[in-house]
Amino acid sequence: MTRERLWPTVLIGWSVAALVLTLVSIRGIAHLWFPDPDDAMRLLQVRDWLAGQSWWDVSQHRLWGGNFAMHWSRLVDLPLALVMIIFKPLVGAWWAERIALAGVPLATLLIVIALGAELTRRVAGIERAKMAVLLAPLSVPLVYQLRPMRIDHHGWQVALAVAAVVALLGKPNARSGVLAGLALAALLTVSLEGLPITAAILGVMLLAWVFDSTRREQAVAALAMLVAGVSVLHVAMRGPAIMASACDAVAPVWIAALAVGALGACAAMFVPRTGILPRLAMLAAAGAAALAVLVVNAPLCAKGPFGTLDPLVYNLWYRNVSEGLPLWDQVLPWALMTISFPIVGLIGGALAWRASEGEDRARWTMMLALAGLSFALSILIIRTGATANALALPGGAWLLHALLTRARAVPGIPLRTLATAGAFLAATPGLIASALFGMPVSATTPADTQIAVMSVPPCYQGREIADLAALPKSRLFAPLDATPNLLAWTPHSAIGSGYHRNSESIRRVLATFLGTPEAARASVMASGAAYVVGCPGANETEIYKSAAPQGFWARLERGDRFAWLQPVKIPGSPVLVWKVIR
Repeated sequence: MTRERLWPTVLIGWSVAALVLTLVSIRGIAHLWFPDPDDAMRLLQVRDWLAGQSWWDVSQHRLWGGNFAMHWSRLVDLPLALVMIIFKPLVGAWWAERIALAGVPLATLLIVIALGAELTRRVAGIERAKMAVLLAPLSVPLVYQLRPMRIDHHGWQVALAVAAVVALLGKPNARSGVLAGLALAALLTVSLEGLPITAAILGVMLLAWVFDSTRREQAVAALAMLVAGVSVLHVAMRGPAIMASACDAVAPVWIAALAVGALGACAAMFVPRTGILPRLAMLAAAGAAALAVLVVNAPLCAKGPFGTLDPLVYNLWYRNVSEGLPLWDQVLPWALMTISFPIVGLIGGALAWRASEGEDRARWTMMLALAGLSFALSILIIRTGATANALALPGGAWLLHALLTRARAVPGIPLRTLATAGAFLAATPGLIASALFGMPVSATTPADTQIAVMSVPPCYQGREIADLAALPKSRLFAPLDATPNLLAWTPHSAIGSGYHRNSESIRRVLATFLGTPEAARASVMASGAAYVVGCPGANETEIYKSAAPQGFWARLERGDRFAWLQPVKIPGSPVLVWKVIR
């Protein structure tokens, strides 16, 4: 019997979603309006590499006097650079860049839809897999991370996590283990932000072995490939700096911890004739040994990459980067959009588990565990919400299929139509929240930011920063969040931006805009900046005014004059500019 093909449904669903997202984003693509400053910085990283900067040098040379360290992986740069290289000879650099900025996220969306549908097929069958194709583009967190211009690493994190789960729920053999391990190795190489979901996937895989010895081959292969893959990719990504220590990216200490944990787990799986409790004890010992390697050799890493930040930087910058904060620190609309579909997925998964038996129940048990763990992670760290939404697709699709089946049995066309609409609404509560509150422009808006009454015309989403291209090429003293777009849209250089390896430059910018005019003068003069610039009404500058009502930025925006600053008016632009008089 020939198995029904799923890919035509996937392609149709993706095509419709891609067309809608492209039409909605067309102006943003043309003008390089990025959803997040990190997307602008990612474009800068690719541009610099294609312009001759070393593959192993991911620092930003137009910030902090050329010494602005970054921890990002080149792995995410590869597809963007490939598209630009292919299309530049055909349509020119301007079009090639925009094709990459729209095409790569949409290609990632296709991968996620295909993987989500395949994951659903493996646990729930082909009909429900088609429902997953419908539901994926209706998830606001997924669409936010996979829409045109969203070129940073978050979309790839979702795709790689789901790929690992698809492999895990396949036949429990060495091949599926290798694929799962390879996906997780790439996930960790893209960013150590993927470590919690990696631990969750590995934990479910090892617990499956505890209760079913036939899964040993898959687990051993996955662990071996994870360690080997991370090691090889680390050498490829870091080159001469492979021995450098790091808490925010793959480094020797992380590889050593992974290797110790994997070796201990594999050893446990080859101990003959053991029961459930001894197996759990051996796995716990392997995990403890891995953690000990990390704590003993890199104790600072146990505090996380932000544990050593300067107090001003931590409280005023990091605590206002909402993607790294828990659910309860988010604005209500974004919180609802993030967690509502995972809840639907858990409800549907629980009902599917109850209705299943045998091998189907075993797969649903693993799927429910992963959906529940990813949901818990999304509560603790909101940026993991997109992955939680992707892993909720099987449960959500099962529930939607069950509701539609019941709706079809309702007598009478009017009632049947209402029941069908109700089924769709029940399965897509995040979409309802989006309709009520609006699609978020950015997921990084601080939860407690309130725009005060403006004494000058405000900027609109900071896009007017592009107007600074009218100034002579210079070094500008600018707010942190505006700086990536400033570099992407103009030839200028700047002081710092919100990247935690550069705590000193972040502190310089914050302390200057919050401090007294006298202290600000000394700081700006020492920085070598030719202009001071800012966007009134932006989240960051509003935070400056709130934190220091008599500080440097607050007084500048009110119109206070200082002898060492000469106001510069850019016709038609709300951006505030002052030339530094030396």
